[in-house]
Amino acid sequence: MARTKWALDPAHSELGFKIKHLMITNVSGTFKTFNVEAEAEGLDFSTAQISLSADMNSITTNNEQRDIHLRASDFFEVEKHPELTFKSTSIEKIDSDSFTLYGDLTIKGITKPVKLNVEFNGEVKDAWGQEKVGFGVTGKINRNDWGVNFNGVLETGGLMLGEEVKINGEIQLVKQAATVSA
Repeated sequence: MARTKWALDPAHSELGFKIKHLMITNVSGTFKTFNVEAEAEGLDFSTAQISLSADMNSITTNNEQRDIHLRASDFFEVEKHPELTFKSTSIEKIDSDSFTLYGDLTIKGITKPVKLNVEFNGEVKDAWGQEKVGFGVTGKINRNDWGVNFNGVLETGGLMLGEEVKINGEIQLVKQAATVSA
């Protein structure tokens, strides 16, 4: 069967995260620069091989001082580890539009398995005749698993930052080419 390559449409995609701050609100952030590539048997994304890379220098929380701190050694050590990567290992089809995506996430040179929830939002041809597909991606990780341990104890005994990080993405891919398998 022919395998179809898909590339990110960066103008219509976003990759973000949320983390508890002072245990009362969430702080959100995004990566301005990231890439996703996928290869699947036609539109059967349960057969897909997926890779993602994100430029850690592009992290933004709409607060320049906080963003500089996130890039420093207290958090991501971006000078030493400029890229976050994800490589799929398997995909489980739940129903026609829902999948569980398993893969290896690398942050700060540490690779750990993760499980993400993926919703297939459909396929369409845009006004220029390009075939596109859209996905919503969610998941949770514990930042300590990747050595992102910075924190502080509050006067009330709670922690300044939560350990759980919620991942969220809206990913639009553009069909590139089909290759025939041998």
